Amino acid sequence: MYSWPEPEVPSLADPRFADIEQPGPAPLRLYDTADQKVEPVKAGEEARMYVCGITPYDATHLGHAATYLTFDLIYRQLLDNGHTVHYVQNITDVDDPLFERAERDGVDWRELGTDQINLFRSDMENLSVIPPRDYVGAMEAVGEVVEMVQTLLDKGAAYQLVGDEYPDIYFRKNATGHFGYESNYSAEQMAEFFAERGGDPDRPGKEDPLDALLWRAARPGEPSWDAPFGAGRPGWHIECSAIALNRLGGGFDIQGGGSDLAFPHHEFSAAHAEAALDGCSRMAGHYVHAGMIALDGVKMSKSLGNLVFVSKLVAAGTDPSAIRLGVYASHYRSDRDWSDEVLAVANERLSTWRRAVAAAEDSDSDIAAAAQVVSRVRSALADDLDTPAALAAVDAWAGKVLEAGSPGAVDGPAETQARGLSTAAEYVATAIDALMGVKLR
Repeated sequence: MYSWPEPEVPSLADPRFADIEQPGPAPLRLYDTADQKVEPVKAGEEARMYVCGITPYDATHLGHAATYLTFDLIYRQLLDNGHTVHYVQNITDVDDPLFERAERDGVDWRELGTDQINLFRSDMENLSVIPPRDYVGAMEAVGEVVEMVQTLLDKGAAYQLVGDEYPDIYFRKNATGHFGYESNYSAEQMAEFFAERGGDPDRPGKEDPLDALLWRAARPGEPSWDAPFGAGRPGWHIECSAIALNRLGGGFDIQGGGSDLAFPHHEFSAAHAEAALDGCSRMAGHYVHAGMIALDGVKMSKSLGNLVFVSKLVAAGTDPSAIRLGVYASHYRSDRDWSDEVLAVANERLSTWRRAVAAAEDSDSDIAAAAQVVSRVRSALADDLDTPAALAAVDAWAGKVLEAGSPGAVDGPAETQARGLSTAAEYVATAIDALMGVKLR
């Protein structure tokens, strides 16, 4: 499956900035859900990252956008540190929510999925999100899932229901011996979230209520694929596990998604991989989770209908860079709010930064100040993506620039580019684009 066009990501190693004294990039440190602390990302020359994608039954809302902007920030910090990045993302293009929405709307589920995937691509392109190298649909990966399910059966990590009309295959949650390390939830929390987030604890014939579905045996009216253990389709967790392992291998650097995926999805994805691969004690070095987005204090959800859609914001004239700044105003791990006020503050901040870039003068002091603010932004983002601190650093720089000279008028990035920029202004604008995806010219 194709993803979306790659945005131009400038580099601070550009020869134009060779004479600027700068300390260089700061090594990235991220909070790891499993270890419950901020730790260095120990990536090799190529950093390997997997982020769970959408189930394409509705448009991209701010909750989705905030998650993918989080991992875009991570991608950009890794690039700044000189890594290449092998980024993989799935798309769950065959699943119950997709079937249910298609039936409700009277459309073919494949048509619905295609339309929403195209809209997602458009939203990511508008937001200048760097696309994954591998963008893989569940239907593309069925053969990989079949192979992995067979491996888990052969190793005794999975079992098939016997004597049931639908002989589904389940994963034994204790197959690895360290189940629960990724999310750190109690048994009570696991039971609660498993039931709320797609699990089937009351399914007759299961050995343990928390055993997770690996392969759903074929039902009338549902798509299915042939397999040695019977026709059917993949479970949710095994889909991501197979796609990640077959492209990144075991022990890759970052597994990511929203905080609601920590359990059961990421817990079981990790357990599947660790049970299937000999010698793999931990699927990912870091498990990174972004917080939830609320609208005016109420968590965004499809059931409540209180969603803010990226496509509608852009269609109404909102600058994608303002959307980024609105999301960055709070830390990525926090459950945070979106409102008209948040967007208004983001628009004003974007306008101020652009006026400052247009007003910056080429002088020794300006270059020193530019190097200092870029260093502060780098340090803040390297410290578990501390975007509020990064925004504050640029705010302070912009305030001093505008206080020192005439702010002038600026209509947008194209107009600023047309006038030409000093070295200091060019350096700051390039850094903010490279590190944060916010365009000031």
